[in-house]
Amino acid sequence: MGSERVESRRWPASQGDGSPGGVRSPGPRAPNACCFCWCCCCSCSCLTVRNHEGAGSRRRSSHESKLESIQSPEESGKLSLEEVTSWNQCFERLMHSAAGRAVFREFLRTEFSEENLLFWLACEDLKKEENKNVVEEKARTIYEDYISILSPKEVSLDSRVREVINRNMVEPSAHTFDDAQLQIYTLMHRDSYPRFLGSSVYSALLQSLSSSSSNT
Repeated sequence: MGSERVESRRWPASQGDGSPGGVRSPGPRAPNACCFCWCCCCSCSCLTVRNHEGAGSRRRSSHESKLESIQSPEESGKLSLEEVTSWNQCFERLMHSAAGRAVFREFLRTEFSEENLLFWLACEDLKKEENKNVVEEKARTIYEDYISILSPKEVSLDSRVREVINRNMVEPSAHTFDDAQLQIYTLMHRDSYPRFLGSSVYSALLQSLSSSSSNT
């Protein structure tokens, strides 16, 4: 298979995926040249070259458009200095603000870790779904986009959490990724959030709003 990127069409029972146990800090990643399927099972016989066209690509495109709408700053109306200042009081307040998530995402892009926020949002969206068939479809899309070691948007999870996900993917539910979502939330809180508060992205926004407030 060489350097071709491949994936399995089967879903896991209880085996892990062979990923490193520790959680990586956000940062640029080298291309993943591994030719194993996500379950690292050498006996897997249903491998196929990833197809970037067709239904799979259309599904992911629709999925990402949905995430864009979830975090649109327009949903929260015009930003105020009071709201933006409140984001440095606690991470939860930032994450519960549509505008806050949009600004935070802009910062995460500069650190090449935007996928952490997108994964968290996808999990939030999944938990709101009640239709079993839609839940299964969204769960598999999340797995392909953020859990699979073949994805360029793979999030950093430890081996225990990955094993739980692999077991849960036999029968996906709205809470299949709860442990993973908590781990990524904690990672953003402890690692990205403090840097965000000291970033030029946040400082520039505060300064802009402060100037506007003083001129009115």
